[in-house]
Parts: sequence; C-alpha cells; structure tokens
Amino acid sequence: MQKLKQRWEIQKNWQILFPILGVILTLLTTYFVSYKIIAAFKFVSTLLQWGLILANTLLLYFIFVKFFLWCFKKLENRWKTNFKWEMIAIFIVFALTGSASGKLAGPLVHWIGLDNDNVPGAIYWTLRILLIFPIYQILLVVIGWLFGQYRFFWDFEKKMLKRMGLGAFLP
Repeated sequence: MQKLKQRWEIQKNWQILFPILGVILTLLTTYFVSYKIIAAFKFVSTLLQWGLILANTLLLYFIFVKFFLWCFKKLENRWKTNFKWEMIAIFIVFALTGSASGKLAGPLVHWIGLDNDNVPGAIYWTLRILLIFPIYQILLVVIGWLFGQYRFFWDFEKKMLKRMGLGAFLP
C-alpha cells in the first residue's frame, strides 16, 4: 500500500479512491468490450464463452493499463497537476464525460422530435453528433468539478474554445 501511495503521490487516505476507481472502471470497460466481442461468436457452450470472456478481459485489462501508463508519462509534463493521482481523476472525468455525452445525445434528439423514423439517417446522425459537442462541454466542467478538478477543466475548456474561434463567448 505504501508503494502505491508513493507512486501516485497520495497524501490523504481519501485520495486512494482514484487509483481504486481507475482499476474498477478499467476492469468494467474491458469486461464489456470482451463480452461484446465473444458474444458475437455465439458459442454453444456458455462455460467456454465465460472462460473466453474472462481470459479476454484480463488480456485487455493489461493492455489498457499499459496504454494508460504510457499516456500518463506523455501528458505528465503537459498537464499541470500538483499530484500524480490527479491524472487518474482527469482520465476518469474524460471517460465519464465522453460516455455520458454520447448517451445523452440520443434522448435529446428524440425529445426535440428528430428520430430515425421521421428524419433521414444522415441528418439524424449529423444533428446527434452536433449535439454531443455542447453536451460534452458542459458535462466536462460539471463532472470535473465533482471530481475536484474544476480549475483544470475550466482552463482546458477555455483553451479549447479559443482554439475553435469561440473565445468571444467566454467571460
């Protein structure tokens, strides 16, 4: 436990939540991906199917962890954080925000009255993707605030909007 605290620069016990949450969310993600991949083969034996899902989950987990650690090294100097555990929190916020904005865009398009049934597919998907952008921007700051990273995400948001030429809308 002490090695973990030193590696991620954890000073307070509540900060251990982020590495633990990172492990759990990575395991869940790799499980869902593995389940979808293996289920596509429609095995007759459920025992074989679950064995393959478990093996694939573990393999993908280690691949994902290696990738995330590589990303941490690449972004460590670019993102200004006080502690390494904050990098985990930032990655979790990006993951949750991307997933949530993608999920929320569908019901929002439906609520507006634009469905696949009454609008051509190209228009439907174009509008849905265009709706993801503002949802993502709002959720990024809100979820970042919930994870204690408001300052990082507000600065990130301002920089992104300025690069897109939308800096005039910022205070």
